[in-house]
Amino acid sequence: MELAGNMGRCFVTGAAGFIGSHLVEYLLAGGNAVTGYDNLSSGKKVWLESAATNRQFQFVEADLLDEARLTGAMEGHDVVFHLGANTDIPLGNQDPRIDFENCIKGTFNVLQAMRTVNTRRILFASSSTVYGEHPIRPTPETSGPLLPITHYGAGKLAGEGLVSSFCDLYGMRGWVYRFGNVVGPRMGHGVIFDFIRKLRQDPMALEILGDGNQEKNYFLVEDCIEGILHASRYAGEASCQVFNLGTDSTVRVTEVANIVESEMGLHGVVHHFTGGDRGWPGDVPIVSYDMHKMESLGWRARASSAEAVRIATRRLLSSAQPVG
Repeated sequence: MELAGNMGRCFVTGAAGFIGSHLVEYLLAGGNAVTGYDNLSSGKKVWLESAATNRQFQFVEADLLDEARLTGAMEGHDVVFHLGANTDIPLGNQDPRIDFENCIKGTFNVLQAMRTVNTRRILFASSSTVYGEHPIRPTPETSGPLLPITHYGAGKLAGEGLVSSFCDLYGMRGWVYRFGNVVGPRMGHGVIFDFIRKLRQDPMALEILGDGNQEKNYFLVEDCIEGILHASRYAGEASCQVFNLGTDSTVRVTEVANIVESEMGLHGVVHHFTGGDRGWPGDVPIVSYDMHKMESLGWRARASSAEAVRIATRRLLSSAQPVG
């Protein structure tokens, strides 16, 4: 485990979310003081129960759009882990203001608060969605032009641009991470969560969005966090750097279904496909990462995509978290 020691006072937005709550635990385990900031729109305070017993942790329930509250809460911190954002991509496609406010304006407010209180480092959670349907696969960080096909992807790309400009203009340092599909306990959406929910309702049949040939990379939440920390330590002194963070392997949706069914002890499940090459408008059918940049720093996800799906399924099934 890549312990997060010597990070200074850490400020985590989206701290009560799936990834954020795990990150808080890693940072505290490394002996860091941590402030979690979350409006609890999708995160859950219960996921911070273990953190709340640590004297080094404090929680602020507030919105990124509340500039005064955000700036006041950030005072005295050394580094910001900015994970707070809209997590419901289809909902954001229906209402463009959701991703504008939660991704673009929220990120601007974080950076402006950093500038005001003189916090110099930001680690920003971006996404593979910034690539859109890129013709180069596996896709490296240097690929362009970047043409997102969702408001979420556009919001994350705008956030990357803001991080870059603030770093260059105001002497900050930024690390931007384009996440693949992060999986593990506390997930509240995604294909594994969706399949478990559907199969608990009907163990004999499973609706699969699209044609089942969509192909993505999946990686465990602990691999995600260790990758974030590893790159921030070993990537050199550039003011702003971008990293693909995931695996170089992929899994098709039908294989995800087979793994979930196997872990649930189900046999003979009939698959019903909704048709088309994607699950919903804005879904990118194939996401394949070029991971050479992270590998050159000595980091590689411990679990392959298929292994990550199986491990995450087991953890969800064995947890007390309600699914379906």
